[in-house]
Amino acid sequence: MSKSIMQRKDGTCYLCRKLYMGDWQQETEEHHVMFGTADRKLSEHYGLKVYLCLGHHRNSAEAVHHNKKMDLILKQDAQKAFEEIHSHEEWMEVFGKNYLDEETGKEEPWQEQLAM
Repeated sequence: MSKSIMQRKDGTCYLCRKLYMGDWQQETEEHHVMFGTADRKLSEHYGLKVYLCLGHHRNSAEAVHHNKKMDLILKQDAQKAFEEIHSHEEWMEVFGKNYLDEETGKEEPWQEQLAM
């Protein structure tokens, strides 16, 4: 098992911290950002995983397994983290899709806060 290159395991939810500036300790679950059979193995190999509260992982409308915008946010962050260590060309060779070209949309109020 490799360590996450996106977040250290400290008992906080990656998305709570990013979206709501919350760093409270809570129960978290490991989430492989690139999931599915083959991509999960690649995610583990390259450390593309984060720790999410139950709500952001699987138990709410904002859960990455139910919400494409939240999933895209994680995939974009994973690509940025990967490309800081490797290259864009290697990302494309391994994962075959540039998530940084996709829009997350502006409907969510937290996105305006992140732009400030």
